[in-house]
Amino acid sequence: MSIYSLFNPSKVIGGAGSITQIADVAQGYNAKNAVLITDAGVFKAGLVDKPKAILEQAGLAVQVISDVPPEPPIGAVEHIFDQAKHFKADMVIGLGGGSAMDTAKLVALMLANQNITLKEVTGGAKKFAQRSVPTLMIPTTSGTGSEATQNSIVLDSEQELKIGIVDEKLVASSVILDADLTVGLPKHITANTGIDALCHAIECYISKKGSPFSDMFALKAVELIAKNIRTAFHHGQDVQARENMLLGSFLGGACIATSGTVAVHALSYPLGGKYHIPHGLSNAILLPDVMQFNLPACEEKFANVARAMGLDVQNCTERQAAEKMIDELYALIRDLEIKCDLSAVGISEEILDELVDSAFKVRRLLDNNPREMTKADIKAIYRKII
Repeated sequence: MSIYSLFNPSKVIGGAGSITQIADVAQGYNAKNAVLITDAGVFKAGLVDKPKAILEQAGLAVQVISDVPPEPPIGAVEHIFDQAKHFKADMVIGLGGGSAMDTAKLVALMLANQNITLKEVTGGAKKFAQRSVPTLMIPTTSGTGSEATQNSIVLDSEQELKIGIVDEKLVASSVILDADLTVGLPKHITANTGIDALCHAIECYISKKGSPFSDMFALKAVELIAKNIRTAFHHGQDVQARENMLLGSFLGGACIATSGTVAVHALSYPLGGKYHIPHGLSNAILLPDVMQFNLPACEEKFANVARAMGLDVQNCTERQAAEKMIDELYALIRDLEIKCDLSAVGISEEILDELVDSAFKVRRLLDNNPREMTKADIKAIYRKII
């Protein structure tokens, strides 16, 4: 077996209502000035009010930055860092989805490495040397798993490509998983982020860098998500379903921290970078077709995923069970009403070669895929989704 490692937050607090523990977490780091980074949607939904009040009642100064854009560009992250630096933040809290948490993790690391710019890091010229100031991630969606990963994704607007920064120093210090913060999610966000979380688990399970840790986390994540996502979608106020989705998403993120994603994410990056298709949505529409491509290399593992999903495969061969798993992915996309008219955002047959070239450059993920993927293979998959 290859050498493997595990990077996860040192403290995870879970359960409905656990946001009430936020001051205890902050005081554990002797924080005085906490910057809370979120997006406009979370702020408008009122989800910032309670944690801010609890922190202030405990004697902390709190600065709320609520303008994190979707798929944050490098410049936006640097602007938020400047605000946090001016505030003299000694703790960073990320409250929201992947964009807010990815930004928060980067800002915390930049605060501890003020002689290095984010552009230098994304360009490969420098690496962050010092560990970040303390971080607390609080997801309000069940999808990205950013609260558990050593990754942050930013948009290089010049290249029109999303860039994944991978650094163990990006792993959050602490995490709060409070399902009460997710019950108000709109159905389409529940669907897109939920399939994104499922995607993380399946991709990491079949990853070339898979380990006993990622296998264990992945199959449990698949079980939690597959058995609860339809309930969360149709009955958003079901706290138990939301809690299971949130835990499944966290475990999916934990998988990324030890094994990494594969071709779904590689093909997804150009769709988000140039055409600004939301990350969860692009992963969702790619997942079934990429797994169909990977089937010849993954029969046994796909059969195990089918069992984790709770599918009836008792009398099936491994191949039949694997095919049932892929059928279930297509069924989930249909049942969750996930649709994307790619032609509406300018994607057509004429620009497929451009997409293929961009995806083919994401070697970090394609080289991790269990089956080698050529440019012709990538083009065939893109063609299926337009």
